[in-house]
Amino acid sequence: MSLDDATDVVKQQKLTRDAFLGGRLTVSQPEKGFRAGLDSVLLGAAVSERSRRLLDLGAGAGTASLVAMAHLPELSATLVEADPAMAALAASNLGANGMAERGRVLALDVTEPGRVRAAAGLASDHFSSVIANPPFFDPGRGSAPSAARSNARHMDDDALDRWVKAAATHAAPDGEVIFIHVAEALPLLVPAFTQRFGAVTVLPLLPREGEPASRILVRGTKGSRAPFRLLAARVLHEPEGRAFRPEFDAVFRGQGRLIW
Repeated sequence: MSLDDATDVVKQQKLTRDAFLGGRLTVSQPEKGFRAGLDSVLLGAAVSERSRRLLDLGAGAGTASLVAMAHLPELSATLVEADPAMAALAASNLGANGMAERGRVLALDVTEPGRVRAAAGLASDHFSSVIANPPFFDPGRGSAPSAARSNARHMDDDALDRWVKAAATHAAPDGEVIFIHVAEALPLLVPAFTQRFGAVTVLPLLPREGEPASRILVRGTKGSRAPFRLLAARVLHEPEGRAFRPEFDAVFRGQGRLIW
């Protein structure tokens, strides 16, 4: 697929090419609708350096997986995306970034029954890391979605629990599951994780010092019996202007990973 021209695969949507990790990656994605950004970079940068097999649920254009693979040369990835057009775009992005041999894309709904996921080739108890940036609507990300894109931006409470359940199914023993979400989802994510994982760890992310958390990272380990931990919040931006604090500036430039 040519990324210079709209095609039937992308349903005539105009694409943009966006640089990530200081230009180490270039990701093509639709100009309108859900667009990968800081959340995807943080999610990919949060994957353990020990991981070798990654599963990305609701992968979109593939940014989080690309970030993880850029940091971890021995990592392979399976990207699952329900929207066939976005799945095709994710596959194209893997190739455009020289990672086609390390990744595969399945056009599959995360919430399909386990037998359907298995028939599609998604193995249970297999992945050392499972990551997800589940759908939600954030006015700061742009205008409200069209009807055709609504499933990529909205999710009810039961569906979120099914995403966590699917992640638990496909994570290997001692494997990690990491979700990034809006802070308001914490009351839903904590029970969903603690019912299925141990060593559940929550990292709140604040836009600036003194402001409420806007994002949370939640991680659990399959089969662990370690207790729950709520980490100290970390601040993304400097007090004035739009500059990021050094820790996060390094992450977004591709010069550091998120250690937590």
